[in-house]
Amino acid sequence: MARLLYRLGSVCHRHRVVVVAVWLLVLLGGGVAAATLAGETSNAFSIPGQESTTALDRIQEEFGSAGGTTARVVVQAPEGDTLTTPQHAAAVGDLVAALSALPGASSASNPLDPAAPTVNAEQTTGYSTVTYSAGAGEVTPEQQDALLAAVAAARDTGLTVEVTGEAVQEPPHIGGVAEVLGVVVALGVLAVTYGSLVLAGMNLLTAIVGVGIGVLGVTIATGFTDLSSTTPTLAAMLGLAVGIDYALFIVSRYRQELRRGRDVGDAVATAVGTAGSAVLTAGLTVVIALAGLSVVGIPFLTQMGVAAAATVVVAVLIALTLVPAVVSWLGRRTLPRKQRDATTGEDQAVLRGRGFLAGWITTVTRRRILTLLVAVAALGTITVPAFSMRTTLVQTPAEGSTGARAEQLLAAGFGPGFNGPLTVLFEGAGAVEAATAAGDAISGLQDVAMVIPPVPNAAGSAALVTVIPQSGPTDPATEQLVADLRAELDGTAGTTAAVTGATAVSVDVAASLNDAMPVYLALVVGLALVLLVLVFRSVLVPLVGVLGFLLTIGASLGATVAVFQWGWLADVVNLEGTGPLISLTPILVIGILFGLAMDYQVFLVSRMHEAHSSGASPLDAVRTGFRQAAPVVVAAALIMFSVFAGFVPAGDATIKSIAFALAAGILFDAFVVRMVLVPAALALLGERAWWLPRWLRWLPALDVEGAGLERHGSAARGGAKEPAGISGA
Repeated sequence: MARLLYRLGSVCHRHRVVVVAVWLLVLLGGGVAAATLAGETSNAFSIPGQESTTALDRIQEEFGSAGGTTARVVVQAPEGDTLTTPQHAAAVGDLVAALSALPGASSASNPLDPAAPTVNAEQTTGYSTVTYSAGAGEVTPEQQDALLAAVAAARDTGLTVEVTGEAVQEPPHIGGVAEVLGVVVALGVLAVTYGSLVLAGMNLLTAIVGVGIGVLGVTIATGFTDLSSTTPTLAAMLGLAVGIDYALFIVSRYRQELRRGRDVGDAVATAVGTAGSAVLTAGLTVVIALAGLSVVGIPFLTQMGVAAAATVVVAVLIALTLVPAVVSWLGRRTLPRKQRDATTGEDQAVLRGRGFLAGWITTVTRRRILTLLVAVAALGTITVPAFSMRTTLVQTPAEGSTGARAEQLLAAGFGPGFNGPLTVLFEGAGAVEAATAAGDAISGLQDVAMVIPPVPNAAGSAALVTVIPQSGPTDPATEQLVADLRAELDGTAGTTAAVTGATAVSVDVAASLNDAMPVYLALVVGLALVLLVLVFRSVLVPLVGVLGFLLTIGASLGATVAVFQWGWLADVVNLEGTGPLISLTPILVIGILFGLAMDYQVFLVSRMHEAHSSGASPLDAVRTGFRQAAPVVVAAALIMFSVFAGFVPAGDATIKSIAFALAAGILFDAFVVRMVLVPAALALLGERAWWLPRWLRWLPALDVEGAGLERHGSAARGGAKEPAGISGA
């Protein structure tokens, strides 16, 4: 593989103008296609075949517009008044008329309708249900703006008016100051690492080209299929992070080869053949982890994984082609001025074992048992909160928003369960009678506050029963009520009964994720282990890396639970309210962090393997490889952390918690697992770390360190002739 990539690097060096032009044309073409072919994204989260989502589809068919997306406009009379006074009743009537005329709205109920009133016993608080013909997550921003404008106008009457519900959920927020700050920090880390702002800018620019192409591809796909609104955000976040890191590894190895005395063309090709092999292997582990999300069987999760994986593929291709072409153009100007005209060899601090990182690895490997125990104990302690993790798909409105105020009014006027009603759909002959008869049994269940009489469809073949829980929508008691309802209604004679609603959908998603998690982990970890065995020709090195990852994921989720569920350090991350994590967080974080953790494993341990293959003792190989790779891995981890952390202060709760978990996971994995636990474990294992059973020695060697290049010497490098004049650039 190293020799093949060497030839690719040589081609990119010789045809650098063509390579740069091709990528720019791809970027331009993607922009034009996205502008003309892009469609709308969706906020809908559903799982085909689940009871709750199937029931939603059936409601749409049986009840038509009555089964569309809804919003609740909550009205409250001034203190001391009621909604039934003539003045306020007239204002409510005008509001309902305005809501009924909204674009996209099919109906709006009147809280004071004598036939179906929706006011509390004191008649101080009521709500109008505005129903849209669009499905969940498909109400357009223009329709949402019109609804908010009508609510704002109604406040002039003296009533307190707020709105909540699926119809007014906002898409994820991206592109704010915090995200830009994360990129600026990444640029600063690159500038310090390279000692050159120009080279740092080049690294960042190539990564932006890659993530731009990836996100534009996702945007184009929205014109042909329904994609979740979080899909491009995740692709951008991950693509930018790995794009910067992969370019960093290529450029760092290129500069090292220049210092060794290679000409520009040879250094470019060698960097692609060596560091490029590690980039390709690391990128493949990330792609496996992301594409493996498809085994979960949840369409929107599959979309996220495939889109992010495609963006990572683009980042790898950029690192292997565009980055070599650009550094070839820069020539020896990538080095500090005093190093351009002379061969300085390896970094003298690395060779002599001097510097902070050299002292670090010496201490870690000398006191390997103690450092190993401390690292495991520290990560284990941070993992503890993860055992109390709760997840949900029910999103809590941001504190201070109209949605949060509306839910507070409903909870105060009707009870917290009004914010999370459950819907039971009865179908079949005698559905209305069965729904009526089931009312008493449902009322007797624990945590039921109210059962609203059944609403039949026009044909009388189906009926809807609304169950109001005593607890809020994210309360465990409400989730238990879903299970109790299904158990109570199982086997209803002559009819079928299905429980749906936001809480029921959340319960079904959690069950699907729990069922799929073992299969997902077995597939992803199994494939990654096979790949790492091929890379390192060892069984124990991949096992140490994977076991370290388990500690990483535990600590990452533990820290996320402590902050987002328990409220620790909530102000630091601009958290607007605590509660369960979004159901997608654990599996997404596991998938993404696994790929990134294996990135660091490959980049760090491949240099140790290279030193060991060159004849160094196991302990010296660990120390030498660490001194060579650690500076670049530290810079890469800081960059990755900065990019992910930049998404944390954003307002969207889904992206916030996922980004925080990823940022925390990067810190734990890079600076505890890879910098402490792995070197200590390999030093403790000694020669056994590189043991490969005899029955596995037939496996092909991937040669990510470029040993084949050294063996074949000038024969391998014969094609990389340096164009006249570039060495003096």
